[in-house]
Amino acid sequence: MSQRVHTRPGSYTSRRFFFLFLFLLTLLILYPYAEGTRFGFYGIRVVGSAVILLSVYAVSFRRGLLIAAIILAVPAFYLRGILPRLSPTTFSVLALVMTLAFDVFIVVIIFRRVFAREEANAETVFGALCIYLLVGFSFSSLYGMVSVFQPNSLYLDPHVNLHLHPNRFDFVYYSFGTMTSLGATGITPVSDEARSLTILEAILGVLYLAVLIARLMGAYRPGSRSQDHPQPPSPSR
Repeated sequence: MSQRVHTRPGSYTSRRFFFLFLFLLTLLILYPYAEGTRFGFYGIRVVGSAVILLSVYAVSFRRGLLIAAIILAVPAFYLRGILPRLSPTTFSVLALVMTLAFDVFIVVIIFRRVFAREEANAETVFGALCIYLLVGFSFSSLYGMVSVFQPNSLYLDPHVNLHLHPNRFDFVYYSFGTMTSLGATGITPVSDEARSLTILEAILGVLYLAVLIARLMGAYRPGSRSQDHPQPPSPSR
């Protein structure tokens, strides 16, 4: 029998999505310094490992979910904390596939948790933001995998880039530029696989924002507060 983990309002355990969002945002800020300095190289791996731990903690509502998250987190630790760069070896590809499975698992659990609540609060909003950031990082890993097997799948314009071959931050930059429909200047998908992923991410980004806005508007619709706290009946005359 699965066991639920009960949390008290206002405790640190009830702010798991808030802390996960902070570390995801920190990871996004540190990415430009990952390749240039030693501090950035080790800092982004420490923060990336913390994101994995917080992701596991964020979905630990039941013992079964916790065990599954821990098992899937092992290859994610290897890929983001130990492996220096992606390579077309079987072990590296397997670790990347398992890491993507970990990301999808975390996103699905948080999505079900956030959008199943009848009332929205600050923690619900942070959970929705975590989903958005996790999807962006997941697609950056997919672009990296495509680039490993097809080195010229993404073209870097030499007039606006200081290097010719995309690195991990280029994939992150392109992923979030695509998901927000702003576009990533200087990077162009060339192969059919890269273009297909670009279309899929753009569609998911637009649809997710539409669903999120509709969910928040439904949660904060006029009259919902009065329904939750009905007025006492007026005395009869």
